[in-house]
Amino acid sequence: MTIDPSIISAFTPTGRLRASINLGNPILANRDPATGEACGVSVDLAREFARRLGVEIELVVLDTAGKSVETVKNEKADIGFFAIDPLRGEGILFTAPYVLIEGSYLVRQESSLQRNEDVDRAEHRVMVGKGSAYDLFLTRELKHAQILRAPSSPAVVDTFLAEKADIAAGVKQQLESDAQRLSGLRLLPGRFMVIEQAMGTPKSRGQQAIDALAAFVEEMKRSGFVAEALRRHGIQGAAVAPLREVK
Repeated sequence: MTIDPSIISAFTPTGRLRASINLGNPILANRDPATGEACGVSVDLAREFARRLGVEIELVVLDTAGKSVETVKNEKADIGFFAIDPLRGEGILFTAPYVLIEGSYLVRQESSLQRNEDVDRAEHRVMVGKGSAYDLFLTRELKHAQILRAPSSPAVVDTFLAEKADIAAGVKQQLESDAQRLSGLRLLPGRFMVIEQAMGTPKSRGQQAIDALAAFVEEMKRSGFVAEALRRHGIQGAAVAPLREVK
C-alpha cells in the first residue's frame, strides 16, 4: 500500500508512531517472559504499520483497556487496539475489526447457574475488569444484576473469589486459563457477546488517516498476516474477522 506523506504526518506528530498496547487482553498482547518486552498480535500489527509508514515505532504499554483508550483519546498515542464500543467512539475513529473474541461467564462449580440467560438477576453480582469492553457492554445490557469491577481484566477471577461475587465475566481464554489454574470453577456454555477488536486513532487525525488505517487492517487480514500472528503466538479461540470493503 502506498501512503501519502500527509497521512504519514497525521500519524506521526512526534516523528514516531506511538502505539498504545493493552496488556489487559492476553489474546492480543503479553510480556515476553524472557525479555520482559511487550509481544503479541497487536504489537506485530503496530510494528508492521510503522514499517509501512517508514517511521520508528514507540510502544506505549499499559495494563488496562481503559488506560489505553484514554491514552489515544488524549493523543498521547497515535494508534491503539480496542474492542469497538460506542462510548469509546466519542474520541476515537475505528477500523473494521481484525479479530473476533468471545466473552464468557465463569462461576463456581457448585453454582446453580447453568445458562447465560439466567445471569441478569437482582441477587447476582458480576465481576468485570474496570473499563474493559465487557464492563461497557454489561453496564448497558444488565438491568438487574449488580456489576463489580476488578482493577484489570487479568485480575477478574482472583477478585471474583476474594469478594465472593457470583459470576466473573471476561475473555473466554483468560477465564479458561484461570479455571485450570484454580480449582472448583467452570465456564457457562456458549458466550454472552462477541468482541470486535479493531485498530483506532484519535478523531483529530482525520478521515484520510482512518481510511489508510482501515485499508491496512483489511490487507493484514487478506494476506494472512493476522492469522499467522495468532498462530505464532499460540492464540486459540480467536478468529480473524471477515473482510470488509474499504474505500
